[in-house]
Amino acid sequence: MDLFEKIRTLPTGAGCYLYKNAEGEVIYVGKAKNLRARVRSYFLEANQLASAKTGSLMREAVDIEYILVANEREALALENNLIKQRKPRFNILLRDDKTYPYIKLTLTDRHPKVFVTRKLRKDGSAYFGPYFPGNLAHRLVDVIHRSFLIPSCKVDLNRYHPRACLQYYIKRCLGPCVEGFVSTEEYRQAIRDVQLFLEGKPSELEARLTERMTAAAENMQFELAARLRDQLITVSQAQDRQRIASTDDEDADVFGFHFENDMLAVNLFHMRAGKIVDRRDLFWEDLPELDLPASLRGEDVEPELEPDPSVPAPEISEDSTIAEEHSIVASPFEADQPHGEVAEACDEPTLATRYSQLAAGSPSQSTFSPAAFFSALLKQLYLDQGYVPKHIYVPVDFPDRVLLAEILRERTGHKIEIAAPQRGDKRSLVDLVCQNAKQSYDQRFRVLQPSIKNMQEALQEALTLAEPPERIECFDISHIQGAETVASMVVWEKGVMKKADYRKFQVKTVTGVDDFASMREIIHRRYKRLNENKEPLPSLILIDGGLGQLHAAAEALTEIGLTTQPLASIAKREEIIYVHGQEDDPVVLDRRSPVLHVIQKIRDESHRFAVTYHRKRRQMRDRTSEIDDIPGVGAITRQRLLEHFGSVRALKQAAEKNPDTLLSVVNKATAEKIRRYFIEEVPESLPTLNIL
Repeated sequence: MDLFEKIRTLPTGAGCYLYKNAEGEVIYVGKAKNLRARVRSYFLEANQLASAKTGSLMREAVDIEYILVANEREALALENNLIKQRKPRFNILLRDDKTYPYIKLTLTDRHPKVFVTRKLRKDGSAYFGPYFPGNLAHRLVDVIHRSFLIPSCKVDLNRYHPRACLQYYIKRCLGPCVEGFVSTEEYRQAIRDVQLFLEGKPSELEARLTERMTAAAENMQFELAARLRDQLITVSQAQDRQRIASTDDEDADVFGFHFENDMLAVNLFHMRAGKIVDRRDLFWEDLPELDLPASLRGEDVEPELEPDPSVPAPEISEDSTIAEEHSIVASPFEADQPHGEVAEACDEPTLATRYSQLAAGSPSQSTFSPAAFFSALLKQLYLDQGYVPKHIYVPVDFPDRVLLAEILRERTGHKIEIAAPQRGDKRSLVDLVCQNAKQSYDQRFRVLQPSIKNMQEALQEALTLAEPPERIECFDISHIQGAETVASMVVWEKGVMKKADYRKFQVKTVTGVDDFASMREIIHRRYKRLNENKEPLPSLILIDGGLGQLHAAAEALTEIGLTTQPLASIAKREEIIYVHGQEDDPVVLDRRSPVLHVIQKIRDESHRFAVTYHRKRRQMRDRTSEIDDIPGVGAITRQRLLEHFGSVRALKQAAEKNPDTLLSVVNKATAEKIRRYFIEEVPESLPTLNIL
């Protein structure tokens, strides 16, 4: 059955349709209140002429599938799931994997660990969050380390190790990695305490801790009782702070955007308890046209899930349009600035007027529909989100706004308001977010240099570091077929390359081609010395290479006992960043990302430094090969001759034409041996060495 015959047999109910290309790949997912009418509208010539992307879609589509559902709400939810699963290239895609920080408790492990992650997986672990601002999750994990002694290290806790790391001895870990340090029951109790702490159940947790503290004191286990007392204090303090933060102010998410030259920047401000606690930047490049439904073009039609079949097809996105998040932000605005002043600062025409013109499809911006864009964006952001604020403010009205709010209300259990304010304080707040989106656009697409602080925060955000990095040390290996293997270390500190701290290494224990063993040796030598001398460690160790080099470096650090040292690698060509301990979730940054540019700059500098040193070593080897056989000339004399004359050729010319110059470097007997060595190569009459 061909495509046209399938379309004739489509049902008239609500559902989702999936266009496929000749290879069987899903290239577009859409939803419809009436499947047959909606799909037939794609084949209208007027629709294909009105939208270039619709025409491209229909030229590639050779097959269609559909899924019937009971109503519009199910169709909307199913469309969102299908887009995230299939990632069709003609849909708007939001890569939102590493946006929100969560705390992960690995309950499926024999000895569970706790750490910060930005990827939610169905792996049996418990996830808590999201947390705003992002460093709150890291602060809570630090509290768990200090109070409950549950680790976040990269050590495999499913087996025992011969000795514990430093964290155990400084009382930040129970030591489950060593047999006999902690019993299974004691560790299970600590994990349950952490669960109650993260779930926000202080009463139950306080009761458990008090009971165990009393029992420990009665058994004269005073050190254990003191630790439980400290945990009680921590829980009580956290509960007090939560009471203070609980006010009548409600939570809200506020959106703003700036579109120019087919590139889009979106800002999202998170307001919690009436205060702006965090913000996000989302970016799209080469954004195609997005068709606006009739209900938002001012036509007299009933609001519905899908536009009328006579209306052009819905939004279709370009192949590589991917939204990436970046934490480089514009300068923060003053929190106490009056909203009226913000509104007056907007360029003429006002922001509200400009958004209305965009939504109406003004001639200057006919290729972009903010309404259709926010319709797609909010579904991907909130339908699978564990927490949704009660208020969501967007700059323009969009399709399915009421329906989306109803679905979110059903899933969250509380009323959700999605609104596009037109006036007043809320409109001023949206305008303010749009102004910040304009500054984010300039920083991202006009290649403005971000501040050092913003860059450090962006690196922290992208690589899931506990704190903004002050110092990064990067390593690379260089050799030719295993010969003259050397390594380099370059240093990035507070935004600049610190050449005074660069280091060069000769690989001493590895023969042949073995980059992994070479990296293991260099990392072990470098950080064993720092650890023994009690010198400060870098904020991040960066490896030029893939997973093999990363794991080799991790093994070296584990041998030294530095199990919590942040470690990452960047793979060539793909430019994928692997963070140790999160190898299953590699960091893929946008090619325009300033964070990627900084990491590439550091990596390229380490490569240049390693290659330069390798070439020098190779040249020294090649230069010395001609005089290795001169009798009486050892390594020290050979080095002195090369440093004085600069090359073997210059040394040979001096021996042939002016042998007296040799006396400034060597004694008379050695000079005569050098002269005779080169005379044997040149039989013509040569001047003799004047030794009188």
